[in-house]
Amino acid sequence: MRTSQISRSRANGEGPEIGALSLTYKEYTAVIKETTTVNQPITENIPEQLTERPQWVCWRYEEREGKETKVPYIAGTNSRASSTELMTWSSFEYALAAYEAGEPLYDGIGFCFCSADPLCGIDLDGCRNPETGEVAPWAQKIISDASDGYIEVSPSKTGVHVIVEGRVRDGGIRRGPVEMYSRDRFFTITGEVL
Repeated sequence: MRTSQISRSRANGEGPEIGALSLTYKEYTAVIKETTTVNQPITENIPEQLTERPQWVCWRYEEREGKETKVPYIAGTNSRASSTELMTWSSFEYALAAYEAGEPLYDGIGFCFCSADPLCGIDLDGCRNPETGEVAPWAQKIISDASDGYIEVSPSKTGVHVIVEGRVRDGGIRRGPVEMYSRDRFFTITGEVL
């Protein structure tokens, strides 16, 4: 289990009082808190089709407008990565080593989708009971239809990520709790297969 978590608040001359390290970026201050519930990625479960591509970033939880979000970072730095800028990505090995080094602290690693890869990610939000592992019937149908893909539990343990070969019209679509992307987005990767 990791011991980092990032929280952000608007800088107004006063930084947040909690945390071991405070970093200012534009109008926000990032604060590393003491605990998080994210488990270390299970790397042996992550398919080679992903790990062989240099499309990896590290990520941290941050708070934006009262909501926790996952923000990509250039591996080994405190600089933000971009899901649309390949120069901010690295190899799987480098991102994993940066995450494991623990300095700077990250909450996990992530994979960036781009037009040069044959992959599509499907994000199923709020479909899984984190205590029982039971998946909602609507999500189970999507998972069954994509059974040839890589399927894992999200960091919150309340969602599921599916990665398959395919394309999404216009690069992405969102309908309710289902998001699908084939470029310009990143997925957190846990290695916790379903």
